[in-house]
Amino acid sequence: MGWRPTSTTLVGVSVEAARNIGIVVLIALVVWLAPGGGEGATFIQQLLNAIFIVTVALICGILYRQYRGEIFSLGDAWRFALYAAVGVAIVTVAASRRLFETGAGAVLWFGLVGAASYTLYLVWQRHRSYT
Repeated sequence: MGWRPTSTTLVGVSVEAARNIGIVVLIALVVWLAPGGGEGATFIQQLLNAIFIVTVALICGILYRQYRGEIFSLGDAWRFALYAAVGVAIVTVAASRRLFETGAGAVLWFGLVGAASYTLYLVWQRHRSYT
């Protein structure tokens, strides 16, 4: 049960890590070569995206309940800035695929994410100035 040294290959990668890399490569080959594998991969990608979105929503809900007093102590204007920044970030991430189809959309994406991030930073600074 204690620590045991792992054997390494010539390049310094453990045998277990090399085995795991091999398994991932084999699964990728099966998905790539199997008929309909792309559709299966798309389904798995959408499933993982949905799980990620639900997890983020749950974490946001927990954080809101935990810091509700601090959020309401910001005042109406700063609370609006907080909610607006979070909303802009969510909509921007949701529209990422469409925005990155053009160069102007990519610039807009970085601008919106940057503005939302900066607004969140300002709200955080405002919160710290009163605590």
